[in-house]
Amino acid sequence: MKQFFLSVLLVLSIAANSQDIKGTSIILGHTDSIQSKILNEKRSIWVRLPAGAEKSNMRYPVAYVLDGSEHFASFYGLIQYLSEANGNMVCPDMIVVGINNTDRTRDLTPTNGTTDYENKPTTSFKTSGGGEYFTAFLEKELMPYIESKYPVAPFRMLVGQSFGGLTAVNILIHHTDLFKAYIIVDPSMWWDSYKLLNQAHDVLKTKNFSGKYVFMGIANTMPPGDDTAHAHRDTSKKTNHIRSILKLADEFKRNADNGMKFGYKYYSEDNHNSSPLITEYDGLRFLFSYYKIPAETEDALFDANRKFDVAAGITAHYDDVSKNMGYTVIPSEAILDGI
Repeated sequence: MKQFFLSVLLVLSIAANSQDIKGTSIILGHTDSIQSKILNEKRSIWVRLPAGAEKSNMRYPVAYVLDGSEHFASFYGLIQYLSEANGNMVCPDMIVVGINNTDRTRDLTPTNGTTDYENKPTTSFKTSGGGEYFTAFLEKELMPYIESKYPVAPFRMLVGQSFGGLTAVNILIHHTDLFKAYIIVDPSMWWDSYKLLNQAHDVLKTKNFSGKYVFMGIANTMPPGDDTAHAHRDTSKKTNHIRSILKLADEFKRNADNGMKFGYKYYSEDNHNSSPLITEYDGLRFLFSYYKIPAETEDALFDANRKFDVAAGITAHYDDVSKNMGYTVIPSEAILDGI
């Protein structure tokens, strides 16, 4: 684990400095933009393509990352680290699209809210409630643009934290088919007097979520010395945020027969702002638990005396990967070269 975090820090360090000692630029991705008729504004996006994608016939899953300016670089580092072929890939290499904000509160809240996370009246959210327009922008403008310009496979993931997590839950509940997989980080389920939480209670019982994968991270936002068991029962304002998320986890677990593959983790040593990186790491491992080549097949590659049909093992593995991802996935040239 320590080696992993050092590797991610190295990637981020390179990104921050942008040049090596010889003055050669280090390129993590590129900027792009799209003029939105739905939102009536120009939207900036950051795009990271897998190495060699422009010269390859490969097509890649796409991860859409909300609050792009905050989470694009770290998520790109995770994808790069966990998709290295010579380390037996934990997840596929992916195109990463970071969506930058213009009016975050407007876009990442599904309804208009007038109270804060402690349920106190506030005037801070005057522009809130534009989430459905933002979702329409994703579905009808941004996704078609990405899919027409870049080598995209039919697999989409959405990553969101806080208000971004609230948006991810809203899309999962009400626009279920837009994404195959979701990483939801400490979502603001207290929003608008738990309105979306209450909707989730009803929808998760009746809707079919077969083929959807969801991982949720819960940060420690409780007062010192408190625990989740108490927060779950508490009714005070100080535990309102985490209590609403714990209740959402309960709803997911209570409706395990709706076809969704759901996992979550509580991070006792991480707060609201430090939880995204570790949640995204654990989330990728959970969402793609089927992706890594099985140990039996991997071991046989290095033991000529093993009576194991490696080619058949690889074929069966990628058949299973294809079934889970919803389209035909074949091993890359780098993987076959390694084998």
